[in-house]
Amino acid sequence: MWNLLLKALWETLYMVGASLALSALFGVPLGIVLVITEPRHIRPAPLVHKLLSTIINIGRSLPFIILLVAIIPFTRWVVGTSIGTTGAIVPLTVSAIPFTARVVETALLEIDRGVIEAAQAMGATTGQIITKVMIPEAVPGLILGLTMVAVNLIGYSAMAGAVGGGGLGDLSIRYGYQRFRGDIMLLTVVILVAIVQGLQSCGSWLAARLNRR
Repeated sequence: MWNLLLKALWETLYMVGASLALSALFGVPLGIVLVITEPRHIRPAPLVHKLLSTIINIGRSLPFIILLVAIIPFTRWVVGTSIGTTGAIVPLTVSAIPFTARVVETALLEIDRGVIEAAQAMGATTGQIITKVMIPEAVPGLILGLTMVAVNLIGYSAMAGAVGGGGLGDLSIRYGYQRFRGDIMLLTVVILVAIVQGLQSCGSWLAARLNRR
């Protein structure tokens, strides 16, 4: 049983880590574009901003379990399978990208506009403002936001496990619920809680250390 627990734990960490990295890869640039295209920001584009905002809202409104089933053809096209741990990464990433974009947007909008205006007055380009002013100023908020995304992904990974995605959720359903092993279900819950608590503590500590304010 301990071997099964270790295997399930590794599968959960693999799903969450891979989907978090991919959602950050796509979600962070999306959030940046969402911010800078706002009216009265450095590159206002109302139509682009409205379109992106609408797409993100639609993505966030879809329940994960429905999304998991709805994009099965896309999942098969991307990774060749819709089941298993690797197959679960695609819907996890798709569900996390809109949330990541909103997290990035919130963190960037908390920056003092006077700092951005000072950079513009000194002749900084859009790229320089983003990479040398906005992102460095928003690092603590970005870390806390991505920590929140990771915590949500842990919960989503458990749901993915319930439909054959592997991980602790799959172990809890197959060996805990279906075989009436309450001890296994309790143990998987304890492990998930420990992961979330450790992740949240590390994220809060790192954000506090990097807070230049």
